[in-house]
Amino acid sequence: MSEQRRHRLRLEISREAARLFWDRGVAATSGDQIAQIVGLSTRTVWRHFRSKESCAEPIVTKSVEWGMAVLRDWPRHLSLEEHFAAEVAKYGVEYDSREAADVMLATKMIRLSDHESPLRTAWLMACDQVEHEMVGVVAKRLDRPAHDVDVRIREAAASAAFRVVNEQVGAALVSGSGLQEFGDVPGRVARAIRDATGGALGDALVS
Repeated sequence: MSEQRRHRLRLEISREAARLFWDRGVAATSGDQIAQIVGLSTRTVWRHFRSKESCAEPIVTKSVEWGMAVLRDWPRHLSLEEHFAAEVAKYGVEYDSREAADVMLATKMIRLSDHESPLRTAWLMACDQVEHEMVGVVAKRLDRPAHDVDVRIREAAASAAFRVVNEQVGAALVSGSGLQEFGDVPGRVARAIRDATGGALGDALVS
């Protein structure tokens, strides 16, 4: 199986598992049920995931992929707010219904993890990925090595801000708030990162 096909299959399993978790709860969902709804054998599901709870990981990761891609590509001549605004305009054109559904499913899993502790691992693993990638973003922005203690402190603060905004917006969306109320989410993320790092991250840099 090619890596691309494996990734697609894991994501499809994750989608169906997330729907079952949301509708029935984690305890009431079995590996057999996940396999049946995807049209696979239970053995195949376990070949791709170590537990039923870990099936949520690919879909939960979708909730942070776009934001981290934007941060990785942050040009020196733009402030974080300007860069997010430009990427949001581009993303609005490229966004499709499947992606929107995936993000909403991820949001539901993050919300569910508040009282379904086995799912909390999936969200924390996504946050761990954010932290690993944020080190490179901060080091590049500050022109310092990744192991520099100031870089690590700023990275930890920026990652925490990113996580908190995701959790708050996700909770509001799942509670019934419309997407139109959150058009400024990228702006919230940018301001949160700026505030959390004491202004060390956020401004455009002069070449």
